[in-house]
Amino acid sequence: MTFDLLIKNANLPDDRTGIDIAVSGGKIAAVESGITAEAGRVIDAGGKLVTAPFIDIHFHMDATLSLGTPRLNRSGTLLEGIQLWGELKPLLTKDAVIERALRYCDLAVSQGLLAVRSHVDVCDDRLVGVEALLEVRDLVKDYLDLQLVAFPQDGFYRSPTAATNLIRALDMGVDVVGGIPHFERTMEDGRLSVQALCEIAAERGLMVDLHCDETDDPMSRHIESLAYETQRLGLKGRVAGSHLTSMHSMDNYYVSKLLPLIAEAEIHCVPNPLANIVLQGRHDTYPKRRGMMRVPELMAIGVNVAFGQDSCMDPWYSFGSADMLEVAHMAVHTGHMTSRDAVKACFRAITENPAKTFRLEGYGLNPGCNADFVLLEARDAIEAVRMKPNRLAVVRRGKVIAETQPRTASLSIEGRPPTVEPWRYAPVEASAT
Repeated sequence: MTFDLLIKNANLPDDRTGIDIAVSGGKIAAVESGITAEAGRVIDAGGKLVTAPFIDIHFHMDATLSLGTPRLNRSGTLLEGIQLWGELKPLLTKDAVIERALRYCDLAVSQGLLAVRSHVDVCDDRLVGVEALLEVRDLVKDYLDLQLVAFPQDGFYRSPTAATNLIRALDMGVDVVGGIPHFERTMEDGRLSVQALCEIAAERGLMVDLHCDETDDPMSRHIESLAYETQRLGLKGRVAGSHLTSMHSMDNYYVSKLLPLIAEAEIHCVPNPLANIVLQGRHDTYPKRRGMMRVPELMAIGVNVAFGQDSCMDPWYSFGSADMLEVAHMAVHTGHMTSRDAVKACFRAITENPAKTFRLEGYGLNPGCNADFVLLEARDAIEAVRMKPNRLAVVRRGKVIAETQPRTASLSIEGRPPTVEPWRYAPVEASAT
């Protein structure tokens, strides 16, 4: 038998080593050691890690790469970012949004990021962003899965036309119902928006993903309402609560009640480590809060936690590189998740966990799955999070669509090696030597 592609001698995220991956017709045909069949192309992984693609479950593609237009966010704060987006929104054109989004998708693919859930603002009556990203979704479908969330960024009730525009966007083909209850004028309006948005999703058979409690206020508890509505309307497994930064500031007694409610409702929790830790705590002196939801505690009770990047060079966040390993790397540090098992959990939070939230079909490294995977210049998942290594090959449906050269430095130091390869610095346990 001849395969289209054969990856030899790969390590997998589940710690298997020396594995071959055979691909035929855009699907994974076999995952085992010692495959000897011929193939149209053979890649020797050389003991490096092959993983299913990275997934960004929370992003804003309508704003990406817009940093500096119409001006820079000088303070770096959330409030100035919101103000800047308000200035930029009337200036948006469909062509400009498409051009920036496609450039971003090029960068994403080069980083092995092959699925993105993007919120798109529906509070512009022109729905320029919606039209643009629907077109982008079609343009990139052969190499990247793009899922869109109808996001009433200025508030479902607070913005006069948001409710109408959200329905318009869903009718146009947007995939997921979004919201921002903590941005409404009152807590009660926020609660009512959660109820209304979940009812819309239930009526249409759609998923829900709400920006929820993205604040330092410990009394912002819309996640409790989201858990209730999820149960009431039979939406278990279809609802995500994004940000949940108020959880960082809540008292432990209340959280001891809240976390089981989240687990019972099967809500997916989506922290955004890069943006959350720089946008929250801005009114604090010392100690300064960092606004991360309680990731280890949520994972410990079985909640599906999936990390998002949130922003990349836009009004809210001037950094970003479409690298989900950077996101996991930051989460490890902010969550004190430096145990071996915890680092692996953070790796899963940018791969298999968001695939569940996304409801992405054919994802994984098992026979029958789509032949989508990434060869990393690292030995294992922990080393990948540590180094954020080069993506030596990115494969989509069995075709290599991006390649990067190994990271090798030349040295000119007497008595020292001529080259340095960072991936070879991986630790070796004494028992393994």
